[in-house]
Amino acid sequence: MVGRRRPMKRLALPSELYRRHSVNDSGDESSPDSGHDTGYGEARVLDDASPSSQSDRSRIAKLVARVQEIGPTIEERIAIPGSDHSVTVVRPGDIDALLEHVVDDPEQNLPYWAAVWPSGIALAAAIAREPEVVRGRRVLELGSGAGITAAIAMDAGADLIATDYAIEALLLTRLTCRRHTGREPETYRINWRSALPESLPVPPGGFPVVLAADVLYERRDIVPLLDLVERIVAVDGVLWLAEPGRPPAATFLEKAEAQGWSIRSTRWTGPWPDASDAGVVARVHLLQRASTQPGLDNRVEKRQKQQYRS
Repeated sequence: MVGRRRPMKRLALPSELYRRHSVNDSGDESSPDSGHDTGYGEARVLDDASPSSQSDRSRIAKLVARVQEIGPTIEERIAIPGSDHSVTVVRPGDIDALLEHVVDDPEQNLPYWAAVWPSGIALAAAIAREPEVVRGRRVLELGSGAGITAAIAMDAGADLIATDYAIEALLLTRLTCRRHTGREPETYRINWRSALPESLPVPPGGFPVVLAADVLYERRDIVPLLDLVERIVAVDGVLWLAEPGRPPAATFLEKAEAQGWSIRSTRWTGPWPDASDAGVVARVHLLQRASTQPGLDNRVEKRQKQQYRS
């Protein structure tokens, strides 16, 4: 059953499945060797103008077919708390079946992308309440999952780049956004615990907004995430972080505040689509980077200098 929150084995989907679902700029399946030099396949959509009705249906059907290659799927309509928004998602219907077909992964990432989590819904709700935070801005999402937050961000006017470790999650995100907005975000497969791929288009000066829901599962996530946002969030930019009260998130917030980030938090109690999540309180934190913090990493600074010279 999809809604179960029992502990998952420390396994992740096989690289063969990642490669089979990799997509290139045209939306067609790519070869196993495609992607950038970090070994993480890249998937992008450049033509984000709203398509005609016929081409929209064709694209949706193509994405649905690719998602169904993963296994049986279910369709859910997710209500966004505190708003009149709802988002329809198609996702794998049996997480246990995914676990039965996984192999060892050096990053030990599990198929969390296949479930709908309260934190992602809460972050979408926060965006729906304050759309001006993302409207007309270049926004990066870390861990897009099923694409609920991405769909609401794009609906609010964000110029979105969605990222995830799992190619399958990027497919779900493309599908969810296409159905909700008629457009797809740029998507990149990345592992944010390690160096970002050079092909990721970090704006000069960094991203004005970075979104992240349910990314702090373990203590090992704290330092890499803090280091990352210090490098890629623009001066006076924001990190919008959602989490369900895990200890690593509390530690992350303490460290961020000590480094000069200001934090404004809200609490969301649902209702959540999964009855087993009743009682879950999702916390959404808007962290703003102070202008006195250190600058971006050398890669971004180098890119800025190159653009100024051109």
